[in-house]
Amino acid sequence: MDLYGPLCVGIDPHCKLLAKWGYNVDAQGAELFAMRMLQAAQGRAAAVKFQMPMFERYGSKGFAALERALFAARQMGVITIVDCLRGGLPTTVSALADAYLKPDAPMLADAITLLPYYGFRSLTNLVGDALENGRGVFIASVTSNTEGISLQSAIRQRGDFPGQTVAYGVAHAAQNFNDGVEGMGSVGLIIGATIGQWMKTSGVDPSVFTGPILSPGYGWQGAEAKDLKTVFKGTKGNVLVTVSRSISSKGPEISDLAMVTESIALDVRQALYEAMEENDKEGVPEPPTHMDDSGHDPALSAANLADGHPPVSAPSTPHQLHPQQVTQHQSYNRFLISDPDQRSRIV
Repeated sequence: MDLYGPLCVGIDPHCKLLAKWGYNVDAQGAELFAMRMLQAAQGRAAAVKFQMPMFERYGSKGFAALERALFAARQMGVITIVDCLRGGLPTTVSALADAYLKPDAPMLADAITLLPYYGFRSLTNLVGDALENGRGVFIASVTSNTEGISLQSAIRQRGDFPGQTVAYGVAHAAQNFNDGVEGMGSVGLIIGATIGQWMKTSGVDPSVFTGPILSPGYGWQGAEAKDLKTVFKGTKGNVLVTVSRSISSKGPEISDLAMVTESIALDVRQALYEAMEENDKEGVPEPPTHMDDSGHDPALSAANLADGHPPVSAPSTPHQLHPQQVTQHQSYNRFLISDPDQRSRIV
């Protein structure tokens, strides 16, 4: 994300897209589709996300296609997320570590997506397996489907966080894994870009979450730059926006896919930069500085999200931009270019 910005290219081989691209609607077509999308994303996006059911529909051949696409992505140095959205009893979901997260996993990925509705503790061992193997997870908190808010905004009656929403409890449980981690943690949330009108209802504040946030809904599903600025106001460089059909609809030529990827990446980066700047403009107070003898703030417990500031490595000097005025900003290694002949832009 520091190097390429906050875009994740979704690899979703929909049947209509395969037909439009001139491919057979089968496992081989899905694999060819994935390989082209990978080439367009390489060097232009922070990550790619494979929509697993789009491969699973073809049975064992579909899984084999996904396995080869994931291998190709690793060879290309592309960060991979498998959107399997699985959940269940601990003994059931533990098998996902063998499939996706352990070094010898057949479909090895950098992260997978999970559903917490068997209870967050049902995922604890699987999350532990991910962290032990240098992998990560994204857990659904406030999703972009309109019906989901009725479940996610339901008030918890007992257990942890009674009186708070389901989404709030998920976010806090995920944050517990990230507390004490320097920079971003590896336990993330899924927060849809289209949920601006439900932010208060959900009880979740993305600006105080210190893990990565995967955000679907931009583009084809209706979210625009203004929605990113609303939902992710005050975040600190930890939001990864996933875009699929707005890119793949421009295929199958790799040059066309690459061009739209670069354009969307720029728009997303600009919107999230402005979302971060909005928080600065309002003069949000600094986190409390009253520390105990161990150097911890007693006001911040596991039940209260910490206000994290992920460190960002310094990029090389962008000498190719001279003589334009260049200002480096902290997150995403953004550069704001002031050019007399064109509007200020983020690159």
